Amino acid sequence: VNVSIGHSVGTKKVHIITADGQSLVDTRSTATLSISIQVEGKRTVERKNDKGEIENVEESYFETGTGLASSRTSCHDLFNKASYEEAAQTALKIAQDLLIAKPAPGGQMPIVLAPGWAAVLLHEAVGHGLEGDFNRKEISVYSGKVGQKVASSLVTVIEQGDLPGERGSLHFDDEGIQTQQNVLIKDGILQGYIHDRQNAQLMGIKSTGNGRRESYAHMPMPRMTNTYYKNGDTDPADIIASVENGIYMSDLAGGSVNITSGKFEMNATLAYIIRNGQICEPVKGATIIGDGQMAMETTTAVGNDLAIEKNSGMCGKDGQSVAVGCGQPTIRVDGLTVGGMG
Repeated sequence: VNVSIGHSVGTKKVHIITADGQSLVDTRSTATLSISIQVEGKRTVERKNDKGEIENVEESYFETGTGLASSRTSCHDLFNKASYEEAAQTALKIAQDLLIAKPAPGGQMPIVLAPGWAAVLLHEAVGHGLEGDFNRKEISVYSGKVGQKVASSLVTVIEQGDLPGERGSLHFDDEGIQTQQNVLIKDGILQGYIHDRQNAQLMGIKSTGNGRRESYAHMPMPRMTNTYYKNGDTDPADIIASVENGIYMSDLAGGSVNITSGKFEMNATLAYIIRNGQICEPVKGATIIGDGQMAMETTTAVGNDLAIEKNSGMCGKDGQSVAVGCGQPTIRVDGLTVGGMG
């Protein structure tokens, strides 16, 4: 019944002159396309008429789905038929599934997180806790735990700013340090944190190329670029088949996280019931409740279908917003609670 289309195109030119005399110049272009589709459904409800009698009345209700497409190069690579058709189909499917979705059940159950954007959970609940400033101040749940087991042995987490074409990629960070691959957690063992120049110097180590700032008017600080789970070796179909009763979450939305405790709450835009190893009917109103370390410790399967979200990642910290990428393969987590309406 309604379609909304929006787009934005921007180019940022960056020139950094470092204290040791290096002069670095970069051009960072972005283009984003957003398509929202609203669909209408009909349902029968009971209402009192003017005489006080109960009647069955048909009423309309509406749901909206959104599809995104983004490019780190130029609008010419984005505004083409394939991009907008894919975004439109995504938006339509989400809206149609929400239209028939029932309230999500609640309780502790196995959760299967879809590849790609579901890694916003990793970004929020784990990634921020591994930023150097929080750990220098010893206020993160991961402070002082380098070399310790903080996750399942199936889990390896990588922060990498030099991935070609990804949303959070940079040739160099906003302090002139070349971006690189940083292994933060390897086989469940915490390897280190991400740093800008200041926090690295105060902690007696080198910057990891993660000094970022929104613009020249802001101070740099340790920030993520592209953060993702390394691929596992399990077929995603086998992960889903291993769940007798659980929930499959394909699209996570906003939430909150406490850096000190690691506790978080994340909302799912859309989810699906898993019953006897099969993805079944859609549900809405689901919330994941737990803490980041528990989520990684109770990860019982990691798929081989790594996907990095390219379209929508924006990270806020201390009033600054920067583009980031996050990714994961299909994963199964057994130690979290689903807060639902059903």
